[in-house]
Amino acid sequence: MSATLLAVALSLVSAVAYAAAAVAQERLAARMADGGGQVLRLLGSGAWWSAVGLNAAAALLHVAALKFGPLTLVQPLGALTLVAAVPLGARLAGRRVTGLEWRGTGLTLIGLGALLLTASGPEPDDTLSLPEAVTVAALTMAVIGLLSRPGTRPGLRHATASGFASGVASALTQTVTVAATDRSGPVLSGHVVVVALLVAALAVGGLLLSQTAYRGGLGAPLAVVTLANPLAASAIGVALLGERLRGGAGGVLLAVAGALIASYGVVVLTRSSQQVTGEGPAQAPPLGPAPGAEPPASVLDAVEGGYLPSIPVQPDPAAAALRATPH
Repeated sequence: MSATLLAVALSLVSAVAYAAAAVAQERLAARMADGGGQVLRLLGSGAWWSAVGLNAAAALLHVAALKFGPLTLVQPLGALTLVAAVPLGARLAGRRVTGLEWRGTGLTLIGLGALLLTASGPEPDDTLSLPEAVTVAALTMAVIGLLSRPGTRPGLRHATASGFASGVASALTQTVTVAATDRSGPVLSGHVVVVALLVAALAVGGLLLSQTAYRGGLGAPLAVVTLANPLAASAIGVALLGERLRGGAGGVLLAVAGALIASYGVVVLTRSSQQVTGEGPAQAPPLGPAPGAEPPASVLDAVEGGYLPSIPVQPDPAAAALRATPH
């Protein structure tokens, strides 16, 4: 098996594992949305550690893929995480995949196919220098700080920050992998150790940011993570690692077209998720009890339920006394 095919195969399995982890995180976030002490509650949750295990397994597969393929090949395949999460989420929710979801999945796959035709390349052999790695990590942390500053609502900003963190962590991971397997120097050199620590910090930050982003649902945040991740990693690969697209100007145009098609497919998947979950303008509560509903136990229950029980009209006491007086 060629290095390119091996990188694609590892990336596919990694995407499925990431999808399972994302679905588990979203379901956990929905259960913990209203409580406080989020970090402590997560650390005490078995479901959280299961999601962490899935993310760790997916990350190891991703690291292996980065050993055999360039960033411009491996990172776009991360969009398959969203494609895999759609049927998996539907299965766990006890429903069928909708036609709109199938359409978004197909568009995403077509776009990825176009990207893969231009991104296929030799095994990576270049690495970031230590100053480059530290500078990239520092800039990424500054951007993450701006996007997730205190007071911002959990959602797309946190998802964007998570995507950037994960994408940059992947780029630095490739540096660690290539440098550690290069027989010209020690396996655990100072360069490798420092960059590995930066990878760990960004990976943990990306995981926590995605957990926060999924409080508002899975569709839109996961789509943003899926797009921001390869954008950050591919930018580093082209700008600092000398990676290029095949086919010259035609290859660039094909890659751009594939990216646009894949992005539109992600948007369609996001819209389908909103339809399934019923996201949209809030509906006013009904003014009467639901059919078959039990009567409220108190006036407070009635007010909270959106209606008031029928109160008979009481006679005026003075008029009643006048009528009772004999004439």
